[in-house]
Amino acid sequence: SVEELVANLDSVPEDIRGAVRNHGGGHANHTLFWSILSPNGGGAPTGNLKAAIESEFGTFDEFKEKFNAAAAARFGSGWAWLVVNDGKLEIVSTANQDSPLSDGKTPVLGLDVWEHAYYLKFQNRRPEYIDTFW
Repeated sequence: SVEELVANLDSVPEDIRGAVRNHGGGHANHTLFWSILSPNGGGAPTGNLKAAIESEFGTFDEFKEKFNAAAAARFGSGWAWLVVNDGKLEIVSTANQDSPLSDGKTPVLGLDVWEHAYYLKFQNRRPEYIDTFW
């Protein structure tokens, strides 16, 4: 699968590795992104995810603040992520179409902060776009 290739870039021939990282990462990132969106928002997490977020970040609102900060701080194009790394949740940001899969992390939630994701509605107001994600 594309996700397996992106997670194991060292096994991809060097002459196509950059293309697999860029295009495969873009595919994997957008596949997750589009699968988690809901027209009316998803609401607060429940169950194990809620417990893990509260254990790692405090309240859901505190988690959102940290996630939003990571998304807003990404210079240029990229993504903000909630990932599982060694059994724990963490917030990371990746440049361009880089995927946390390439770093051995499992994405749970991702936000596209490429300008194309928000420009038509928000122009250069990335923080406003980020706030509407929730």
